[in-house]
Amino acid sequence: MREIVLDTETTGLSAVGGDRIIEIACVELFNHIPTGRNFQRYLNPERGVSADAFAIHGLSDVFLADKPRFAEILADLEAFIADSPLVIHNAEFDMGFINAELARLGRPPLDPTRAVDTVTIARRKFPGAPASLDALCKRFGVDNSARTKHGALLDVELLAEVYLELVGGRQAGLALLAESGAAADASSDHELVGRTTAARPPRHFAPSPEELAAHAELVKSLADPIWLKA
Repeated sequence: MREIVLDTETTGLSAVGGDRIIEIACVELFNHIPTGRNFQRYLNPERGVSADAFAIHGLSDVFLADKPRFAEILADLEAFIADSPLVIHNAEFDMGFINAELARLGRPPLDPTRAVDTVTIARRKFPGAPASLDALCKRFGVDNSARTKHGALLDVELLAEVYLELVGGRQAGLALLAESGAAADASSDHELVGRTTAARPPRHFAPSPEELAAHAELVKSLADPIWLKA
């Protein structure tokens, strides 16, 4: 299954109030494994960045002035995300901004049911615990020391690791091994063919005359030993 982890940075907190996207980034997962493919663009928002937003991400009006507009990168973005589920931390915020940008271009909105909200997953799994990205990185031992400022690409890379921890993706192999071991322990003798057992050490001496005689008597008792016909 293909999934896209997505994050945005914006000029402020209100898409309805006219704030715009200034960075968008995505990371591709396939069967809960990062493929190494990503998408990232800085954008000219055609308006100023608020002081509060600048304090969070450090993206200035001067830096963004020569960047493409959302309309110019939309085709590439759509090609990258295709129809895959979108893994987003606080999905309502990012989906709201993307859909506001689409509305300005007269395009239909993204279906909100596509979004997999990691905040919702975290709150369901750890009721009452902090559910910020930094808090979840700390909980799962994900190194976020490079996150001195918010940045969409760094954040989606961290979020991808957190998401795999939330859904148990990293432990899937171990879980399967545990289940196989339990099944093997409960199986009957004829189901133990696949088990590994210690090999018997080879003998380093010839059989005694008594052992040879006992073997000859055993062979005589067999109905039709096939190796005597060779």
